[in-house]
Amino acid sequence: MEKVTLNVQGMSCSHCVNSVEGSVGELQGVSKVKVHLEKGTVDVEFNDKEVTLEKIKETIDDQGYDVN
Repeated sequence: MEKVTLNVQGMSCSHCVNSVEGSVGELQGVSKVKVHLEKGTVDVEFNDKEVTLEKIKETIDDQGYDVN
């Protein structure tokens, strides 16, 4: 399992949290997603044999947030 913390800009409310956690959490291979709104970060735990970090970032980007 891989664990990463992504810096995500544009999240400001509980809808943002639900949007990111919901969309990333649905990806095959993702076992844990936790948004830290006050820090502007997202912790993701995933199986890199099932999903790429790039796909996770793309999914967050598709929700309208900037991932660094």
